[in-house]
This record gives sequence, C-alpha cells and structure tokens, in this order.
Amino acid sequence: MHRRQILLGAGGALLAAPRLAAAQGAPGSRVLRFVPQADLALLDPIHSVAFVSRNHALLVYDTLYGWDADLKARPQMAAALPVVEEEGRKATITLRDGLKFHDGEPVRARDCVASIKRWAGRDAFGQALMGVTEEITAPDDRRIVFRLKAPFPLLADAMAKVGTHLCVMMPERHASLPSSQAVPEMIGSGPFRYLAAERVPGSRNVYARNPDYVPRAEPPSYLAGGKTVHFDRVEWLTIPDGATASAALQRGEIDWWEQPPVDLATPLKRARGVKIDILDPNGSIGFLRFNCLHPPFENPAIRRAILRGTNQQDAMIATVGDDPAYRRTPYGFFAPGSVMASDVGLDSFTPPLSSDATRQALAAAGYQGERVNLLAATDFPVINAMAEVCGDMLRKVGVNLDYVSTDWGTVTQRILKQDPPAQGGWNMMVSYTAGSAQVNPAANNLIRGHGRAAIFGWPTIPELETLRTAWFAAPDEATQARIGREMQKVAFEQVPYVPLGQFFSPTALRADLQDMQKGVALFYGIRRA
Repeated sequence: MHRRQILLGAGGALLAAPRLAAAQGAPGSRVLRFVPQADLALLDPIHSVAFVSRNHALLVYDTLYGWDADLKARPQMAAALPVVEEEGRKATITLRDGLKFHDGEPVRARDCVASIKRWAGRDAFGQALMGVTEEITAPDDRRIVFRLKAPFPLLADAMAKVGTHLCVMMPERHASLPSSQAVPEMIGSGPFRYLAAERVPGSRNVYARNPDYVPRAEPPSYLAGGKTVHFDRVEWLTIPDGATASAALQRGEIDWWEQPPVDLATPLKRARGVKIDILDPNGSIGFLRFNCLHPPFENPAIRRAILRGTNQQDAMIATVGDDPAYRRTPYGFFAPGSVMASDVGLDSFTPPLSSDATRQALAAAGYQGERVNLLAATDFPVINAMAEVCGDMLRKVGVNLDYVSTDWGTVTQRILKQDPPAQGGWNMMVSYTAGSAQVNPAANNLIRGHGRAAIFGWPTIPELETLRTAWFAAPDEATQARIGREMQKVAFEQVPYVPLGQFFSPTALRADLQDMQKGVALFYGIRRA
C-alpha cells in the first residue's frame, strides 16, 4: 500500500494516537524534546555512516574547523586557520584555550592527532589529505603539525565538512581504536554531554548541557561560530509512527519533529502552536546504491540499464509530494549551482526508459534473473518512500527482487558487510545524502571509485579516481568545472549509484522556538521565546 493511501485516515489516527508522557516543556522550559529522522542505532560517528549518528555527534563532540552557512571553513576548536609555511609543506594548527573533555581532561594536541588519523581512515576527504601527508605530530599540548609531501590548500575544508564522516575530536584512548570498532563511551568536548544511563535503545537518547563548554565569540553559522546552548536537557524520542508524532507535536508533548512526511507537514501548517520550516536550504539527494562487489551489479552495463529505467520524478513525488517547490529533477552527480555541476548525461533520465525497454536493456547487459535484495528502511519515511518506488520499478523491469523490509538501524549495520548477499550481505539499498556533500568530489563520498577502500557499495572505477586527484590540483574554477563535466560523464557510464533527485524536507517545530540554525538539526542557538 502506498504511503498516501495509508495517510488518508490520518485525521482519525490523530485522535486515537497514544499520548506520550506528560511534557515538562511548559513555557520557559529548559528541556527540548526532539523526534529524530530515525532511531539512533549506532553512536560512534566514525563507525557509522548514518546522518542520525552525525547529528548526534554534533551535540557531543566538537571539530577543529566547521563549515559556515556559505560552506567555508572557519576555526572551531582551532584558534585560527592553519599557519602554512615551507612553500605549503608544513601546516600548524593551534588549539584555542579552555578546551576540556566531558571527563574533565583537557583536550590535547595528541588527542587531535589520533582523532584525525581515525577519521581519515574512513572518510574520502580525509584519505585524500593523508595521501599527501608524511606525518602528523603534536610537538606540545596545543599544536598539531602536518608535514606534507605537497601543498594541500583544502586542509581546513577537509576537517570542516558536514557529511559523514565528521572529523570529531575524541580522547586519544578512543581515537586510537580502529574505526571498525565502536568507541565504548561518548566522551567529547562538545556543547552537550551524552547521558548513557538514560538511553533506551529504539526509544530514547538524552543529552545534558555541558557546563564547561566555552563557545566562540562569533555568532553561530551552521557548524561554525559560537555554539551557545539555551536548554539544559535535550531528549531524542524515537516515534516511527507519523500520526503519533504529529499529535504529540500539536499537544506540546514534543517540541521539534525533524522530518515529518509532507503529507503530515502540510496540515501541520494550519495547526495552532506549530510552524513549518525548511531545515536545509541545500536540500537532500536521494540515491539507489549498488553493491558492486558481487553479481549482478559488478557489471556496469546492468547498473546503467537500471539508471536509464529510473524515473526521478516518481521518486521525488513519493518522497515530498506534488509541490515542485520541495523537489528538483533531473539531478546528476553534483549539486546544482556548484562549480562541478553540469548537464552532461542528464538526458539519461529524460525520459526514462519504459519497463519493456529496460527489461530488454538488462537482458542485453547480461542480467539472467539472479535473485537480488533491496534493503528498505520502513521506519524512515523518506527512505521508505523512495525504496517503494525503486522496488516497484525493479519488479516491473523483471528483476528477481527480494524486497527486505527492515529498520534503519539494521540497514546501516548490514551495508557495512562486504560478504556475498547469500551470507548476510546485500545487493541494493536506498538512502539520501546532503546537498552540501555533493558540491565537489572531495565531499561526495558516493562518487569514489577505489573499490574495497571506498564507502559501502565499493565500486572500482579508476577514471573517477584519476579525475578526483586532478581536481585537488586544479588551479582555478574553470579547470574544476571541466573536471566536473568529465566526472559526470564517467559516472553516467559506470554508475556508482543512481541519483534519485533533490528534495527539500520540511521540519516542524513548536511556534515558540526561534533561532534554529539551518543546514542540519543543531541544538545550539535555538531557544524558546
């Protein structure tokens, strides 16, 4: 049954929805109750690829640099931008005063060195930085020194990026653990402390204001500036049922619902005491990702046939509804408006192949009816909507589909497995990434082509890696734009993933909340009027 049909009875469901515990959040309350986009199954933001883990990390941890609203790197834990010497082959970062971990220990440069190395082992931008780094040292407690084989002008940008994985600073004892092993406890230096004793898996996560956090003096701007906290306590409440969350918001039992389905956000615009906003002006990018290690999707011709049969508009309408203000298609492999964006290859989507033509293209590419699975997170509305459209398309074009309906936590754990599908692995999954993560090939982890060292999916596409390396050395925007066109051409031929379109998700808040930071769900700056 389609989501729109399910929601036809939403009005009655609102009346019958069970009440949450009585809210402490009367006017002037210092508690903020928040419903995240999905359950927080994995806590370690280096171990996890989920945005919900990234958002959690932004409460608990801090970063050396952070992107501002213009996606420019600004100092955060660092006192200033890196001091570059020796013709670009030495870069020194100095920590600002007063940094302290939640266990009372000061943040030392050696903690940061270990944290950078752990992050760089998983992150594509970090791997590029490590590729030109001879060594990182901590000559004293406040200085981090990079010795570089060649200049790397994007050093601060690499550590400021917003997508997964975040370059968060951890105590050395945690940062020394392999990224494949989750850290045993949440000890950061960020504006909130994580209250592990109050965690209820699948239901609740709780954060308390960090009294020792010293914000920067600058005004807040995205991940940069002064992270001033106006709440003593933030409670994340997992409410998979949209009708229940909507009713709780209208009754004042929750304060902020991160990502309501458009079908429910539209009537909430008329609800007393509630307001609707767009959280991320850069939008989100839906995608269908293949596991390129195993048949049949190790074959780029089969991946290309599925791309040609994909109707981006269907996926976006299912995700955010009929209003074109909430969606953009056709969409390629880089964010519209960025230097790297172009119209190269976009005719692959316009119009999509018919079901019969796609079936024929799959047969010509060598698909022989192998059983393949598609992981679908039914507790994550926007992902579930896109997965339903993709599943319907795959069945119509003759794919022998095992549609695996499960929860998002299970998806995020299973996609890390490189085992064959028959041994607990996977073939396809649907998710989305931030538009700000697709402005260039350093931030766009999905367009990497370095095989088993890449993020989940593991495509081997040497041409993309060669072009990406050239981008780092590009002397000007004209050269970057040319590289962007070439990368998009290769991506449409080799198909590391299928872009499903750009969408702009509404967020729903109680009307008395103000000064919400735009971009991702952030809990500094926001306050109750």
